[in-house]
Amino acid sequence: MDQILNKVGSYWFSQKANKEINSVGDDLNSLSSSIEGGTKWLVNKIKGKMQKPLPELLKEYDMAVGIFPRDATNYEFNEETRKLTVFIPSVCEVGYRDSSVLRFDTIVTGFLEKGKLAEIEGIKTKVMIWVKVSSISAEGPKLHFAAGMKKTRNREVYEVLRDGVSVDKF
Repeated sequence: MDQILNKVGSYWFSQKANKEINSVGDDLNSLSSSIEGGTKWLVNKIKGKMQKPLPELLKEYDMAVGIFPRDATNYEFNEETRKLTVFIPSVCEVGYRDSSVLRFDTIVTGFLEKGKLAEIEGIKTKVMIWVKVSSISAEGPKLHFAAGMKKTRNREVYEVLRDGVSVDKF
């Protein structure tokens, strides 16, 4: 009787173990396919590919490195579509040496090209009232802000990283 129970127990244990091992394999396969399906950030982390700092990316595209607040360190950049998404810890304002002020939402998006950040969502500037900034372009020592109307400012004042001051709303 003991031999029969041992054989049945061994068979049952063997079958259960195979199911568990197959289940783990299925879980790994589904994780792999979800990674391939779009979370490029996770893939880069797994591959050990380091993301360059945001100021370095901006400099590479001939933009002023201090456009965004200093604590805007997390971002996603799709090199194919050139879409840039910058994550800012809280809604804030940044004042610059020329007395201009930019207000940032917690997520800022736009399309980064050489010397230009276009189709911006999430940045406003004060021109008597708060106006949405739709694009920023660099031309030599000048930055051109399109915000309802085009406003040109000295680029050098945006070349220094500055802290944002928290505000209640965007």
